[in-house]
Amino acid sequence: MEQLTGSIVALVTPMHDDGSVDYPALRRLIDWHIDEGTDCLGVVGTTGESPTVDVEEHCEIIRVAVEQARGRVPVMAGCGANSTKEAIELAKYARGVGANSQLQVVPYYNKPTQEGQYQHFKAIAEAVGDLPVVLYNVPGRTVADMAHDTVLRLAQVPGIIGIKEATGNIERAQWLIRELPPEFAVYSGDDPTAVALMLCGGKGNISVTANVAPRKMHELCVAALAGDVATAMRIQFELMPLHRHLFVEPNPIPVKWALARLGRCGGALRLPLTTLSEGVQPMVETALRDAGLLSA
Repeated sequence: MEQLTGSIVALVTPMHDDGSVDYPALRRLIDWHIDEGTDCLGVVGTTGESPTVDVEEHCEIIRVAVEQARGRVPVMAGCGANSTKEAIELAKYARGVGANSQLQVVPYYNKPTQEGQYQHFKAIAEAVGDLPVVLYNVPGRTVADMAHDTVLRLAQVPGIIGIKEATGNIERAQWLIRELPPEFAVYSGDDPTAVALMLCGGKGNISVTANVAPRKMHELCVAALAGDVATAMRIQFELMPLHRHLFVEPNPIPVKWALARLGRCGGALRLPLTTLSEGVQPMVETALRDAGLLSA
């Protein structure tokens, strides 16, 4: 697989008001992202509400995304689970329907040790390593944190090609970029610090903000990856209110509200997530206006 670079949207999963998956809206979102320059579609991750879709829905979302993309952009399928067996089964399905890579999060809730994490990801790569594996470290969600040395060990495992580093810690990211082999990609999973990570040698951004500002995020990534600091920071300053206020409540609550406000899909979520609180809705709307996504 040629090394993936650029803006990888952590795509929402549109839903009807009754909670069922809105597949026509998903297809429209995918076409819009491709038209706007998104470089890769990341589906059924945290932003895609993976904790509340069942296995059949999870698989169907991946299948529909691959079908709708039609090879125009690659699809990174979220296949993570806190069960190694389930993660492997999801990855095998994603491989079978034509996904281009798999995103595998650190197992959540059961708090594996560093050796447990290593064995988990190694087992996945050994079973489904022909679908390239991108590790995903987000300790704010999983509690378990993947240590630097564990990433270095996993980088030696065939089939594991990169990591989504979502701690927002730039020093930590710099050490990874410094010590990992050049063919191993470090991606940001934190919109506020993504431009810095890319300017340090990261390969792209797996982005929540890209859901509502796909063209701007693509252009930011292009500039940062080219070392064009002035252009990258000009776009970053436009997007900073979105980076902040799309997390005013837990993701994906604000970004789904924002997409509904933009008319891109409905804002429905599944419990235990609930609609964005009225008191903070003006903050998200103002951020959309500041980014030029809504008329004044």
